[in-house]
Amino acid sequence: MIRAFFVISLTFVYLLLLGPPLFLFAYLTGNANLVYRVGAWGCRFAVWLAGVRLEVQGREKIPTGQAVVFMPNHQSNCDPPAVISILPRVRVLVKKEFCRTPLLGRAMLLVGFIPVDRKNRERAIEAIEEGAKSLAAGHSFMVFPEGTRSRDGRLQPFKKGAFVMAMKAQVPIIPISLSGSSRIMQKGRFAIRPGLVRITVHDAVPTAGYAPTNRSQLMERVRRAVLSGLAEDEQPLSTASSPPVVPPAPG
Repeated sequence: MIRAFFVISLTFVYLLLLGPPLFLFAYLTGNANLVYRVGAWGCRFAVWLAGVRLEVQGREKIPTGQAVVFMPNHQSNCDPPAVISILPRVRVLVKKEFCRTPLLGRAMLLVGFIPVDRKNRERAIEAIEEGAKSLAAGHSFMVFPEGTRSRDGRLQPFKKGAFVMAMKAQVPIIPISLSGSSRIMQKGRFAIRPGLVRITVHDAVPTAGYAPTNRSQLMERVRRAVLSGLAEDEQPLSTASSPPVVPPAPG
């Protein structure tokens, strides 16, 4: 609990000192690039403060120069800063509640993050449509396909929204496996434990050729890729003892 309070307090001070002048600069120039860069530095700073070590495999599979959707599993609150710290600039679909957070919420909106109202289906669909347009304009996204953190660290079922977004924009999906983060920050507990988080970046999964009728095949290909980078105690109980089977691409 002491470490968690320490990390959150210093992160808040970081935002308080740098946020207002950066926001003013962004409003005056119409350029939020510096806001994002400082935010990414803040992510690395928070990960370091928390005593989290990142072991990254497949970094060479992170594409540059094209829009993609990065899809990691979601075990804890340390996942977003950990993943953002290793990626090129991305936009994120975030719960609308986060965008109401002082300073941090304003920064998210400035750099193109899209709030999602998970309790309002029409608003959620509008967010997906907005994300697809942003992808088509060349902006990469990071989306947690489970939609929320896992309570026990095991992979949860995927929601379809992020896949619809990628299919509409016809951009590849990059599956990412996060292993060990549930032991760093367990859902429901205000505590941070130092430790190792393994991040595995997998081969791109193209969305070309997929339609709403075979969307489930696309979701399963991405899910199997994510599962291949997780420990046995992080896999769903129904599949923990089953070998991964990747369905064929459409053709």
